[in-house]
Amino acid sequence: MFTVSRADLGPGFTFGAATAAYQIEGGQTDGRGPSIWDSFAATGSNVKNHDDGSVACDHYNRWPEDLDLVRDGGFDAYRFSFAWPRLIPEGTGAVNKAGLDFYDRLIDGMLERGIKPFATLYHWDLPSALQDKGGWMNRDIAGWFADYAALIARRYGDRLHAVATINEPWCVAFLSHYLGVHAPGYRDLRAAARAMHHVLLAHGTGVDALRVEGAKNLGIVLNLEKAEAASDSPEDVAAADMGDALFNRWYLGGVLKGEYPKLLTDELAPYLPKTYERDMPVISRSLDWVGINYYTRGIYAAAPDQPFGITKVSGDLEKSDLGWEIYPKGLEDLLVRVSTDYTDLPLYVTETGMSEDDDSKRVAYYDGHLKAVANAKARGANVDGFFAWSLLDNYEWAEGYTSRFGIVHVDYDTQVRTPKGSYRAFQGMLHNTK
Repeated sequence: MFTVSRADLGPGFTFGAATAAYQIEGGQTDGRGPSIWDSFAATGSNVKNHDDGSVACDHYNRWPEDLDLVRDGGFDAYRFSFAWPRLIPEGTGAVNKAGLDFYDRLIDGMLERGIKPFATLYHWDLPSALQDKGGWMNRDIAGWFADYAALIARRYGDRLHAVATINEPWCVAFLSHYLGVHAPGYRDLRAAARAMHHVLLAHGTGVDALRVEGAKNLGIVLNLEKAEAASDSPEDVAAADMGDALFNRWYLGGVLKGEYPKLLTDELAPYLPKTYERDMPVISRSLDWVGINYYTRGIYAAAPDQPFGITKVSGDLEKSDLGWEIYPKGLEDLLVRVSTDYTDLPLYVTETGMSEDDDSKRVAYYDGHLKAVANAKARGANVDGFFAWSLLDNYEWAEGYTSRFGIVHVDYDTQVRTPKGSYRAFQGMLHNTK
């Protein structure tokens, strides 16, 4: 069980569990269009065991059982994502009624169970038809995304407690267009620079469209890491500064201050859109909250022969089965940093969790990170909520089904759900109101 109590996080603090559409839904025979993850998973060895999300956790059919798990666990909220290709199969144009009806059922099911719907518009499953037009490399995506956002707001806006535009723009842009680890799998600096800008521009146009249609409580979800230098040498300190600019400051600065770090704009100048500065007022539209996803730290060393002159090195802390260091203090420091240096908006830890078969380690992970949130609040960070990643074991992107983050075990052959000790730890804490 946890050593942290609900009371330690203060009155009104929101506890939730999180998922993403492609990772759990399946249900790809209802008129849903193909996404970039369908083609990425079907290509070569991009994904372990050639796994794909065609069935995943069959949430499309089993959503009532999954929402019962959220309710019975004592969670206040459920963070889910809409699948753009399920709603608009070609990305623009004709709408899929079966997809619209599915999310009506899902959202109404949350409300019937007293669960607050925290929606994300984009969690990486871009319609393939839009990738054919350049996807995030094409400036037109800002308009495509705004139209999609407007549809969501008109259909569901009055029932959603909170709406995030984009989940983890660093992953959408850099991980997927420069490192090539996720769909669409590019390794191209120009592609990455364009995507880094356009994903934030689409966020801004999405916010505008949502507001025009009357949607409330709008935010974005940024994945951040604690960037640290491998040593005290000036070269390694400079490397950590570059790593922080790439992973953190580009997105924090763009969204919350309307500015990119000069360190990076100088580096990327040949590849960025020529008039990108004109878009900064749209990118930095006012928000109601900011989500932070956190998993680990990055330790940087100077590497003059490597791109951006940096390399990441491994630390000596305990690691998950993905090799990610377990570092709760990093979450505490990031929450304080964002509240101190960037915004006084409410912050939500919209994801944190651990890939691990030994669930006792997951219980300890969550306990440590809940304590980190309490510590951050004591230091003045304006943190209003915490979402566990993930409610279910699921399709973990390039790891396929080999990586389990869930607080509920899923047998992928039978689709039987079995709550783990980590689920019971949340349940015990959240049902204890003392």
